[in-house]
Amino acid sequence: RIGTAALAVQVVGSNWPKPHYTLLVTGLCRFQILQLLKEKPYPVAEVEQLDRLEQFTNQHKSEEELGELSEQFYKYAVQLVEMLDMSVPAVAKLRRLLDNLPREALPDILTSIIRTSNREKLQILDAVSLEERFKMTIPLLVRQIEGLKLLQKTRKPKQDDDKRVVAIRPNRRINHIPSTAEDEEEEEDHDDVVMLEKKIRTSSMSEQALKVCLKEIKRLKKMPQSMPEYALTRNYLELMVELPWNKSTKDRLEIRAARILLDNDHYAMEKLKKRVLEYLAVRQLKNNLKGPILCFVGPPGVGKTSVGRSIAKTLGREFHRIALGGVCDQSDIRGHRRTYVGSMPGRIINGLKTVGVNNPVFLLDEVDKLGKSLQGDPAAALLEVLDPEQNHSFTDHYLNVAFDLSQVLFIATANTTATIPPALLDRMEIIQVPGYTQEEKIEIAHRHLIPKQLEQHGLTPQQIQIPQVTTLDIITRYTREAGVRSLDRKLGAICRAVAVKVAEGQHKETKPDRAEVGEGEDCKEHVTEDAKPESISDAADLALPPEMPILIDFHALKDILGPPMYEMEVSERLSQPGVAIGLAWTPLGGEIMFVEASRMDGEGQLTLTGQLGDVMKESAHLAISWLRSNAKRYQLTNASGSFDLLDNTDIHLHFPAGAVTKDGPSAGVTIVTCLASLFSGRLVCSDVAMTGEITLRGLVLPVGGIKDKVLAAHRAGLKRVIIPQRNEKDLEEIAVNVRQDLTFVMASCLDEVLNAAFDGGFAVKPRVERLNSKL
Repeated sequence: RIGTAALAVQVVGSNWPKPHYTLLVTGLCRFQILQLLKEKPYPVAEVEQLDRLEQFTNQHKSEEELGELSEQFYKYAVQLVEMLDMSVPAVAKLRRLLDNLPREALPDILTSIIRTSNREKLQILDAVSLEERFKMTIPLLVRQIEGLKLLQKTRKPKQDDDKRVVAIRPNRRINHIPSTAEDEEEEEDHDDVVMLEKKIRTSSMSEQALKVCLKEIKRLKKMPQSMPEYALTRNYLELMVELPWNKSTKDRLEIRAARILLDNDHYAMEKLKKRVLEYLAVRQLKNNLKGPILCFVGPPGVGKTSVGRSIAKTLGREFHRIALGGVCDQSDIRGHRRTYVGSMPGRIINGLKTVGVNNPVFLLDEVDKLGKSLQGDPAAALLEVLDPEQNHSFTDHYLNVAFDLSQVLFIATANTTATIPPALLDRMEIIQVPGYTQEEKIEIAHRHLIPKQLEQHGLTPQQIQIPQVTTLDIITRYTREAGVRSLDRKLGAICRAVAVKVAEGQHKETKPDRAEVGEGEDCKEHVTEDAKPESISDAADLALPPEMPILIDFHALKDILGPPMYEMEVSERLSQPGVAIGLAWTPLGGEIMFVEASRMDGEGQLTLTGQLGDVMKESAHLAISWLRSNAKRYQLTNASGSFDLLDNTDIHLHFPAGAVTKDGPSAGVTIVTCLASLFSGRLVCSDVAMTGEITLRGLVLPVGGIKDKVLAAHRAGLKRVIIPQRNEKDLEEIAVNVRQDLTFVMASCLDEVLNAAFDGGFAVKPRVERLNSKL
């Protein structure tokens, strides 16, 4: 029935999402309820005031009445306050209050400051007698004093450090009781800061970074934990400690072991393996060699990303992959400045923190697919990272101090160099990773792909056999790619179909008793591989257990993968004049390209179709101009017998696969051969493909992508390839078995191209020698 009268000073709160309010009140006096007058809408009662805090007697009179009890309380209160840091304004003000306020007010004030439970506070409020209040409050003061003494004994740092931490958070220190959960958390926080400072001093960071960290740790100690900047600063310091400033792994420099490891992981890729072994050899001779910056350029599915992981394993280094496809913010590379909310370091620094060493292998995947936006150009931010002369002092916006990236081995991957900015391309060592030949794909399938698919599908070599002939059928008839991804998917489809057969067979075998099962297993061991291959789609055969191993041949391929998707149509396409086979390069590898021409009566117009670029259109105009100028020499006439090929004649040139954009100068010789076939009425050899740029003088200029183009001709079953004379050096990159299967014709002029493209050569009318008179 006893309460406290109070005056509401401030009301804070809202009605959304639900009503919640906070009141700030000032206590006036204690009162006792005599009679409750009404309860709704709010209680109203008749009360009697029990004390009046604003009308105290003088200090001398209260001391005489209370005597030793008041003095004892005052002594404990002063002792408690003096245990705190008097330099803090709140503590100094409390000390002055002890001297200036009447003793009657002290029990209520100190009870509200020290750590007490709600029940203890209510007991103090219920105590109307001042003497009773003193007796109830003194034990609480003693308990708080003993807690602080115990805290000071158990503290590891010096007393100055204790006072400084107390000075930062005086109110929380006053309100603490030893051995509580909050007290232990504060102790742990302080210990963490001390440990963080110790880690910073013992770390091997650079002098500049150490100076910055010590300055930040000094600020951190003076900062209340409630400040948002406290967490940001602490996160920054923890990142600085975790970064591998001088921690590195030791390289495995045994070249022979490295060669064996690379050969086991990847088949072919000789140029790439040679570069890695060269790096290892130089590292043996010089320890502080800067990490090279390589860029693997090739079509999808040839193993650019996986070979980066293999290189890291060969060197004995940590590996970290950074996917750059679609990145359009330079902060992904350089990080955000710490002034922003939610700032983070860039991917480079984050990767170093993840691997924990300063000489990992960083794979910058899909560097040709970087974007650009209002947030900056990440390709420009990579210029500093990938420059050997600058990356020894790479500055991340978040760290704001230099970090040495010179020992990192950067490997970038790209499908094409066309979309990489020239400045960034200049900083990287380009290593072309071309597509695989058919022989290489067969080796890769049987060394790596088939064992991987068998393991993924729970099959064993005793259950399925895929001969090399079948693998060649899959490569030539069901896939048409530079890499091996489609081949891997087709092998997976075969394994799934066989898994169905094996699972069905096991289900049928579980019905007989154990003795019969044992006999059946003995019989299976003697089943020969020449067993008739079973049709996967034949439902009648599923009634019997399949004979092991299941042999995959052409009939089984047709049942599993369906009819062949690609057929060799080269000989059929060249059954009429005006058709020639060219060679084109695409990011997916080389391809053969057919050029078709037809003529009709008209006004001498040249029509080009097939989504051609400007360069290819110019090549077509060059070809028709050269043929018109040499028509008499080669006896080329139009339908009316005129040597002016465009006289009353329209020419239509078409490049099939009209949905695919085509461009480049390498189709020049193909267009000339196609038009020469059209006007001469002779067929181009069906097994000849060609590539090369032409000039108005009839010269054949070199082109790029020779290896990919030759591989495409080999895949298509062609026998002869006409290439420019100055591209002869590029044939060294092609495998010996491919060169043995093909006949190469080196052409320096269009006369040689036409003689090689037609059976029996292309007749040239001899020129009549004219003597110039000197008279």
